[in-house]
Amino acid sequence: MTKHNSRATIGFLLRSFTYCPSNPSLLPSATSSSRFTSAFDEKHKLLQRDIVHGDHQVLSFFNPFRYFVETKQWGVGIQRKCYGSVAGLVQRNPRFSKLNDDDVRYFEGILGDKNVVQDEDKLVTSNTDWMHKYNGSSKLLLQPRTTEQVSQILKYCNSRCLAVVPQGGNTGLVGGSVPVFDEVIISLSSMNKIISFDKVSGVLVCEAGCILESIMSFLDNEGFVMPLDLGAKGSCQIGGNVSTNAGGLRLVRYGSLHGNILGIEAVLANGTVLDMLKTVRKDNTGYDLKHLFIGSEGSLGIVTKVSILTPPKLSSVNVAFLACKDYSSCQKLLQEAKRKLGEILSAFEFLDGQSMNLVLNHLEGARNPIPTSPHNFYVLIETTGSDDTSDKQKLEAFLLGSMENDLISDGVLAQDINQASSFWLLREGIPEALMRAGAVYKYDLSIPLEHMYNLVEEMRSKLGNTANVIGYGHLGDGNLHLNVSTPHYDDDKILSQIEPFVYEWTSKHLGSISAEHGLGLMKANKIFYSKSRETVQLMASIKNLMDPNHILNPYKVLPHSLTS
Repeated sequence: MTKHNSRATIGFLLRSFTYCPSNPSLLPSATSSSRFTSAFDEKHKLLQRDIVHGDHQVLSFFNPFRYFVETKQWGVGIQRKCYGSVAGLVQRNPRFSKLNDDDVRYFEGILGDKNVVQDEDKLVTSNTDWMHKYNGSSKLLLQPRTTEQVSQILKYCNSRCLAVVPQGGNTGLVGGSVPVFDEVIISLSSMNKIISFDKVSGVLVCEAGCILESIMSFLDNEGFVMPLDLGAKGSCQIGGNVSTNAGGLRLVRYGSLHGNILGIEAVLANGTVLDMLKTVRKDNTGYDLKHLFIGSEGSLGIVTKVSILTPPKLSSVNVAFLACKDYSSCQKLLQEAKRKLGEILSAFEFLDGQSMNLVLNHLEGARNPIPTSPHNFYVLIETTGSDDTSDKQKLEAFLLGSMENDLISDGVLAQDINQASSFWLLREGIPEALMRAGAVYKYDLSIPLEHMYNLVEEMRSKLGNTANVIGYGHLGDGNLHLNVSTPHYDDDKILSQIEPFVYEWTSKHLGSISAEHGLGLMKANKIFYSKSRETVQLMASIKNLMDPNHILNPYKVLPHSLTS
């Protein structure tokens, strides 16, 4: 490609992309703000489906649309649930006590009647994950308002050996935030205060029940941004984000929560309150125990407060949506972006052609900004900086060089907030489109970049015409979202072809079977694909030390053979 043609193409890149959504309500109104926001703020709101209840259930794990229930009893006083072939049979721990009226009266004495929920209709939402894959049978939802109340609840539950499940926004994908059986649900939603914010250091201290989007709005008004941004930001809570070490869209710029969380307050299983709510960036005094609670999914303690280092909001944001001919070009483009865009690169997302087709066919309001011809891969690049002129020049020079080197086939640069939002809709709308397309088997994996898309191609070859295999994710940090879309769930024909192949392949290539979603119930028994037996045994020892009765979020994270 000659330089003359490249410059002509850059002219195309900078053209105005007229966006005419069929559903304008999906788009935010244009404002004078220079900060682009997602047009898909109401994402992941799913249609309500029938949910079944019962003390003795067998559920088809990979079917959020229907449940198969039969009453069974395995052994004397032993209750088991089956989640297909994914988690195997899960047996209720017979050491756990059953809830009684005295327990309820005790909790009412602490929290008041209105914060002790027993109504079955109200419990339906808390017993079920947002994808409707998992359904517990808890009879009690507690809504503490203070750390002291959380402490009293856990101290009592530990003495009674009552199992509990901490719950935030309940937006998880691996069954980590809902009961497996009759565990008492402890909701942190009422603990939603922002405690303090230091404009000099950018350190925010808040309670665990604060919704991520509310924190983002608060910081935006203060001239700062949250280092974490998720598709579920309108529902997820910061305590759940910390407990799952959520990754999100801008990890390539700001890093993981292990680096952004300066301190936490957490309550142990016996009610002990650990005050590690530091607001300083340097503290080299002994073991940094807060990291035990970041990513442990509430299995070691319940996070009640956090302190977060937040960066200042920068005035210049640019978004480009690009087409690439193959995955190798996407890799090389990332390599060049890191070199040429450097400190202003804030997001680098990719989706394959199958993902694009899915979104265009199933998501109302989605439109391809590069409609000239279909492409194999698409990349969304966002830059964030402080000098609009300089940033645009840097981005345009990068795009020009990438076209001259044949890394980009086509593309468009957003000219305003609505165009930027429409680009982000194509990437963030994929989970919603998948749910509308029918059944979906979802996998969240970290894989070395050079091998990452090979898994998608091998899965496609393995399943043939029986399923639509799509790959997308956070290319900037090596996180692949592998999804297998089918009209109906079929464990015999589909799931048996996917598992354990997907885990074995990931392990063989030294990846992780959970990049950002956690292990929950779905992958608890799969942890050995990513961690050595010695490492897992040490994890179990830590669990035994901090929660000897195993009341905190049981059946999750660690293999059932080590925690039963």
